[in-house]
Amino acid sequence: MRDEYGPVSRRRLLAGAGAIGLLWTPVGAVGVDHADPGCPVPPGFPGTVPLLRRVYENWSGETRVDPVWTCVPATPADVVTVANWARAHGYTLRAQGYRHGWSPLTVTPATSCASRVVLVDTTRHLTAMSMAPGDAPAVRVQSGAALEALLEYLGTAGYGVTATPAPGDLSVGGALAIGAHGTAVPAAGERRLRGATYGSLSNLVVSCTAVVWDAERDGYTLRTFHRSEPEAAAFLVQLGRAFLTEVTLRVAPDRPLRCLSRVDIPAAELFAPPGAPGRTVERFLDDSGRVEVIWFAFTDKPWLKIWSVNPVRPATSRPVTGPYNYPFSDNVPEPVAELAGRIVAGEHYLAPLLGQAQYAATAAGLTATVSADIWGASRNVLLYIRPTTLRVHANGYAVLCRRADVQRVVHGFTRFYGELLAGYAARGRYPVNGSVEIRVTGLDEPGDVAVAGAAPAALSAVRPRDDRPEWDVAVWLDVLTLPGTPDAAAFYAELEAFIFGTYDGSWAAARVEWSKGWAYGPAGAWSDPTVLDETVRASFPSGGAGSFSAAAATLARFDPHRVFTNPFLDRLLD
Repeated sequence: MRDEYGPVSRRRLLAGAGAIGLLWTPVGAVGVDHADPGCPVPPGFPGTVPLLRRVYENWSGETRVDPVWTCVPATPADVVTVANWARAHGYTLRAQGYRHGWSPLTVTPATSCASRVVLVDTTRHLTAMSMAPGDAPAVRVQSGAALEALLEYLGTAGYGVTATPAPGDLSVGGALAIGAHGTAVPAAGERRLRGATYGSLSNLVVSCTAVVWDAERDGYTLRTFHRSEPEAAAFLVQLGRAFLTEVTLRVAPDRPLRCLSRVDIPAAELFAPPGAPGRTVERFLDDSGRVEVIWFAFTDKPWLKIWSVNPVRPATSRPVTGPYNYPFSDNVPEPVAELAGRIVAGEHYLAPLLGQAQYAATAAGLTATVSADIWGASRNVLLYIRPTTLRVHANGYAVLCRRADVQRVVHGFTRFYGELLAGYAARGRYPVNGSVEIRVTGLDEPGDVAVAGAAPAALSAVRPRDDRPEWDVAVWLDVLTLPGTPDAAAFYAELEAFIFGTYDGSWAAARVEWSKGWAYGPAGAWSDPTVLDETVRASFPSGGAGSFSAAAATLARFDPHRVFTNPFLDRLLD
């Protein structure tokens, strides 16, 4: 069978791309009977919970533990059993979903099978969901359920969310742990539906059930935190420092969306200075409220996606009945795979050609698949990234500002990025071979969840600033490159210094995107001590019950035996 985008079979293409380490591949597992001296079986592990060794590898492949002990609980009570075992034997537990992340929140690269850590796979059995009773629509869902499965379930009942991350292979628990987001602000004249939020998915939490220490029982147990309880603020975005087994999420009636793709607008026009005439980001935000920009390196026309609420299908739109409607992006075309492979092999100067090939594949693919203008249930046009897409390293920051300053943020960032990239290229260095991605969301306004006295998500990157109430949106900035690209760490460090130096709190302020790359030092991401120890904390409130320190203290209070942590979190949150 020939591939519909070129003279190569999908099987051959995926096999070739997998061989150069660019695509996600399944991981293997072996049971306790196959343990070896360098990988001792955890002593006294509960026999009622299956235990096996499994390779752990994150999305980009930059963190790989081969193998690590992993258990597969069938119920929340099993997690409690394992937590009490871990406390008694000096082990830590790490919740594992679909591993679609970059930062070392689950395990660090130094972890080995000999480490006293057990991963807890939530995706096998902790996947139940049901509509919750109450005055306003809500769904109860266990933490291992896939985001795609949850949205499908909600859609069949007539509900949905305003925005969601593009990949469907995220566990609900993993998405909430880092405050996962999509892209959406109100269009001009648009009214927010009751139960909807323009912020992160974590802002939809009505209640959450976590495994916590109970001193009276002298053991770990399950406890449900309601959104009105002050302690809930720390659990809404908890970075893996707590283990959630179930959450109740507020939902709203689903609204069909149209997604229009444009590849004809020059970057100079789209990213023009604020107030400039023409087709700018701020004008598309006013028109639809939902935009995403993907700007491939060394190209002059981005891929712009524009979502809009359309209860009735526009005459020019193709109706879609399922997600993932851009196969040219998920099933990597042969020219793109070949160039990426050559870059990984050392021909880094091909970065401009790779960017141009990605743009060409996108422009051609939109036409070939009739997907430049699609319409359908929100989940079917919001979910568009499969695990078969290229593996890349991604940095990430959220810039809080007034909506009126979105274009100012975008213009300043893209100008600096373009000049920096051109300067590196002039010296024969090509640190970026992926794309810039730009999204815009609202903030995590506690009132959106329709719970009296709702606590804010203390550690959310889009937590509102009490001292800057006029800041009502966040611009999300990501730059992607293939793992191992020379000079990438230095490039990212310069870009990060610009972001924190420019969006310094005077008119806009930056926070890190927890799941992505940040704190760039000579050793790469998550290694700069100033960002790790000072900058991150300074970007959140410094005092009061909802401060960064208070949230860290709350998580520690409910896990005093440090069962749910790792060395990276110990440094970040202590």
